[in-house]
Amino acid sequence: MPWSAVTVSDQKTEFVALATQPSANVSELCRRFGISRKTGYKWLGRYEERGSAGLEPLSRRPRHTPGRTSEALEALVLEVRQRHPAWGGRKIAHVLLRDQGVMLAPSTVTEVLRRHGRLADTSSGAGRPWQRFEHEAPNDLWQMDFKGHFATDRQRCHPLTVIDDHSRYNIVLQAMAAERFEPVQAALVQAFSRYGLPRRINTDNGTPWAASGMDTLTRLAVWFIRLGIDLSHSRPAHPQSNGKDERFHRTFKAEVLGTRRFRDLDDAQRQFDPWRWIYNHERPHQALDMQTPAQRYRPSPRTMPRVLPPVVYAPDTLVRKVQYGGWVDLQGRQLRLSVGLRGQYVAFRPRAQADGTFDIFFCHHCLGQIDLRTVK
Repeated sequence: MPWSAVTVSDQKTEFVALATQPSANVSELCRRFGISRKTGYKWLGRYEERGSAGLEPLSRRPRHTPGRTSEALEALVLEVRQRHPAWGGRKIAHVLLRDQGVMLAPSTVTEVLRRHGRLADTSSGAGRPWQRFEHEAPNDLWQMDFKGHFATDRQRCHPLTVIDDHSRYNIVLQAMAAERFEPVQAALVQAFSRYGLPRRINTDNGTPWAASGMDTLTRLAVWFIRLGIDLSHSRPAHPQSNGKDERFHRTFKAEVLGTRRFRDLDDAQRQFDPWRWIYNHERPHQALDMQTPAQRYRPSPRTMPRVLPPVVYAPDTLVRKVQYGGWVDLQGRQLRLSVGLRGQYVAFRPRAQADGTFDIFFCHHCLGQIDLRTVK
C-alpha cells in the first residue's frame, strides 16, 4: 500500500520541518523519506538560503505593508477566513502576524468577521473541553481511533486517525473502506517507517483494537508487542482518555467533513492530504501556545524493523507454540490463551519451585498466571 499521494513540495517541506528539529538524524530521515542524503542536504541548503521559497516558488505578500488601508486589512482577514471557515479571531490574527507581518488584535479580527456576517459557522472548538494533560515528549504516546464513518457518493468512508499526544501532530489520516486489522496494519507500517515507533498507543475498546470474551489480545496487539510497543485502552464510556484524538475529530469534522462532498475513497484522501498539511504545519493551536504541531514534533529514534525480531525466552521457561483456537498444551493439560496468539510462542515461567504455578509471557508482555493444580 503506497504512501498517500501528496505534492512533492509538501514532502520537501515536511522533510525540512523534521530535519531542522534539534538532534534530528538527517541520514535516517532521508532513508525514511526514500531520498538520497545528497537530495536531503540539497533541500536543506535551499531552505537555509531562501526559506520556503527555496522549496517551491510561491508568491508571498510583503511582511511590512505600512500603506495598507483598513479595507485592505479587512480583505486579508476575510481571505484567511475564506480559506479556513472554522478559524476564529485568535488563529487568524496569529497567522496574519506570523506569515505576513500584519498585526491585528484578535478582538479586531473577530469584529471584522462579525461585521461581514462570517461568525455564523459552527466553531471547531464547540463541545465540552477535556482536562488537559500531555506526555513529556513526542512519541511517548500516540492516540488512535476511527472517526465516525460517513457516506461518499459511492461508498462509506471510515477515516483512521493517529495523533501524537505531546505535539498534537497528525501521524495518520487515512480514508478506509472498513475498520479491519489488515488496512490498519498497512497504514501503521507506513507511519512507523516514516516517523519511527512510539512507546505506547492508546485506543478505545472497539474493533479492531480490543479483544472480547476469553480472548485477551487481538492480532493488532500481538503485532505491537512483537514491535516493542505497549497497547493501552480507554476506560469504557471515558473518551477523555483519548481526548486529543477526540478533539482532532471535532476539528476534522468542522473544517473538512462538514464543508465538503466526496465522490469515493480516493477523492476523500485527495482532500484529506492538503488539510492534514495545514493542520500540522500552518494551523496554530491554542493548547500549544499558538505553535503548530510540527514545531513541537520530531520523529522517534526507534526505527521500524525490516522484519520482526525473533522471540527469545530465558532458559528456565517452558516454551509452547499456540495452536488453533488459542490453545496450548502444558504438562498434559490443555490451556486456552487467546486466538490472536495463534502461531506465536509463549513462555511459562515457574513462580515457585515445583508448586505448579506459572507466569505466562508473550515476549515482554505478561499474559497472567496459571495454577495447574486447579486445571483439570
